[in-house]
Amino acid sequence: MQTIEIPVWPYVYGQPSGQGKIRSIPEDFIVKENLAFEPSGTGEHVFLQIEKTNENTDYVARQLARFANVRQRDVSFAGLKDRHAVTTQWFSVWLPGKADPDWTQFETDSMKVLQSMRHARKLKRGVLSGNSFKLIIRDWQGDQDKTIRQLEAIKANGIANYYGAQRFGNEGQNVNKALAMFQGAKAGREQRSLYLSAARSYLFNQILAYRVTRKMWNQPVAGDTYMFDLSHSCFKSQLPDAEIIRRLDAKEIHPTGALWGRGEAGVTADTLSIEQGIIDAYPELAQGLIASEVDKDRRALRVNVQDLDWQFVDDATLALAFTLPAGSYATSVLREIIEL
Repeated sequence: MQTIEIPVWPYVYGQPSGQGKIRSIPEDFIVKENLAFEPSGTGEHVFLQIEKTNENTDYVARQLARFANVRQRDVSFAGLKDRHAVTTQWFSVWLPGKADPDWTQFETDSMKVLQSMRHARKLKRGVLSGNSFKLIIRDWQGDQDKTIRQLEAIKANGIANYYGAQRFGNEGQNVNKALAMFQGAKAGREQRSLYLSAARSYLFNQILAYRVTRKMWNQPVAGDTYMFDLSHSCFKSQLPDAEIIRRLDAKEIHPTGALWGRGEAGVTADTLSIEQGIIDAYPELAQGLIASEVDKDRRALRVNVQDLDWQFVDDATLALAFTLPAGSYATSVLREIIEL
């Protein structure tokens, strides 16, 4: 069985121009979820906006189920959030025909309920417009002028939409655990989902890395499928025309890469050749995903970094603020300017 190491995927804007520490304290990494809709105010599901510090999402969900005296599956959330951070995220609790408990009694030093409201349906995974970040890099040292130039380029042109290192587990071992699972190793339901995600993410990052190296991550290739910005809707193009080039330059659309699984390729011509070449290099991962009945999908190769702002608080402290769409990683922004 092949063993896979997570590489340092190629950078878009040259080597990182500095070094520094992130998450020195939880308040250095602040994340706020932005819902894609407004809860209606009525219904069987209670939507709770919770600020948590140094707690992971699954733990909070379990505590909510215990406090509300409901089954674990009656508590939902839109996405997993960093543990070593201050994160504000939404949960839903199904309470049909029941009054709300006193949510203030749920609060602890590390969990605070900011607001609660009712809605007709439970909160589903991924139904976010994005996440807003406020980050502090401490003990920063490097080339300040180059860092500012890189940040200006990121603001103007976006970043390569790599999956972050946290997707691959401790020392990237979730990909090898996926390989072991494909060979028959046991895995629980939650672990299975993590390992499948890691395998798909690795193959996607390899496809993206190929196009970054050849400066094609934000440029059209014959046979591409394009995704609309801030949307999952796609369209195919055999050959790029002037309108596609204009929309790419305006960052209204983005080329996509394969999230591997069963089903049609979704691309043709040169793009198909590129992706198939990467997939053929990892047959155990590719075949394992198909055997696990994972369906093929597409992911944008580029992502716009919205509302990017920065400030050198002092010579050794850099503050950043920006918003990313759901599914994109703050560490994919940070990796372009500092060595993580």
